[in-house]
Amino acid sequence: MANQTPQHDHSHQLSALAARERELIKHLIEHPTISKNTNHQFEADQTFGERLADRVAAFGGSWPFLIGFSSALLGWMLLNGLFLTKPFDPYPFILLNLVLSSVAALQAPIIMMSQSRQAAKDRLDASNDYEINLKAELEIQRLHNKIDDLREAQWHELVQLQQEQIRLLNQILSQRPE
Repeated sequence: MANQTPQHDHSHQLSALAARERELIKHLIEHPTISKNTNHQFEADQTFGERLADRVAAFGGSWPFLIGFSSALLGWMLLNGLFLTKPFDPYPFILLNLVLSSVAALQAPIIMMSQSRQAAKDRLDASNDYEINLKAELEIQRLHNKIDDLREAQWHELVQLQQEQIRLLNQILSQRPE
């Protein structure tokens, strides 16, 4: 077959693969499927603190939080600015500023932890996608090779049929009276 390279070229190509690709090829041989639900894998490894950070970050970036927090701020300012004769936090709302600073000081690192975890999850997803893409590429190459082998076998059969037809034609021609 004209498309195949000598065996030493294949071994050279395999040795040139990175360790990750060799590991994947070994995995392909041992396990037919490699796709996995990275969400389940990632969630199974979460600690209580990580789950809590994700929930706080999700709630802190939601409309219910924004509406509720804005309502609480407005209520605080109206209560202390207009309705109480002896306000517990008079204008310029120093206690409110302290509370807001404390909330921001606690919320920022929690959100950063959650973003860091999301980045780690994205890396896990990307790694899984790479493995699936590489397996698909290898499977496509394998199918191309099978098709090439089938085409080569068909050409061989066609050549044999043609030679047989030529032989039969020559036999018919030789038996024909002149």
